[in-house]
Amino acid sequence: MSINADPARNSQPRRKGPLELRRKQAAVEMSDQHLLDTKGPGQFVHTDPWRVLRIQSEFVEGFGALADIGKAVSVFGSARTKPGSPYYEMGVEVGRKLAEAGVAVITGGGPGSMEAANRGTVEGNGVSVGLGIELPFEQGLNQWVDLGINFRYFFARKTMFVKYAQGFIVLPGGLGTLDELFEAMVLVQTRKVTSFPIVLLGVDFWGPMIEWIRGTLVAEGMVSEKDLDLIQVVDDPAEAVDRVLHAAVTPSFKGEQRPE
Repeated sequence: MSINADPARNSQPRRKGPLELRRKQAAVEMSDQHLLDTKGPGQFVHTDPWRVLRIQSEFVEGFGALADIGKAVSVFGSARTKPGSPYYEMGVEVGRKLAEAGVAVITGGGPGSMEAANRGTVEGNGVSVGLGIELPFEQGLNQWVDLGINFRYFFARKTMFVKYAQGFIVLPGGLGTLDELFEAMVLVQTRKVTSFPIVLLGVDFWGPMIEWIRGTLVAEGMVSEKDLDLIQVVDDPAEAVDRVLHAAVTPSFKGEQRPE
């Protein structure tokens, strides 16, 4: 066997930062070369290691901005809800009732039901928070947001919705609203968060979904009947606020057991 074909000879490791590289991975380029090369392309900002720093910065900024908002509830709903519509007015009342109870309101910061909840919060002299997301459509934060944070990454943003809230109130909405709703249900079901009420507002809107879960998922054995206890459905904004506040006896991510 030739020298070049000797696996032991060709597998001498080379250190590159925290990495140990062998064989073809042991490239001769060094990280400092790219760092100090001012003439190189700017594509490095789109590499995965660089994205990790961006992701980290979103968590740091979110944690820092929201750490002192106090007791809060996250309110979700469609960005397409029209001002003056019944769902919009429900959102305004939810925000106002939460503010009057001394509770901050966290929304996605967009238009529609999110704007409605932020508006009601401001009208009730409460803390109005909006967590925006970079999208190819929809405008930026609505005018009723007093504390706004813009995110690039959905998962960083969704962490803030849960970490700094004592519960969710969910108005009628589309795919984004359903995404947030079902993720919250899974987190509670798997006890990743505890003492975390989820209240749906609008019996006529949410009723068919509940019946589908019961008639299909439960009937097929995909979920258990008790999983439906993870959510409550009401029609009255005041009742939604009352239920989420009285059930939210402890913040999420604390490890306490959910009340039976």
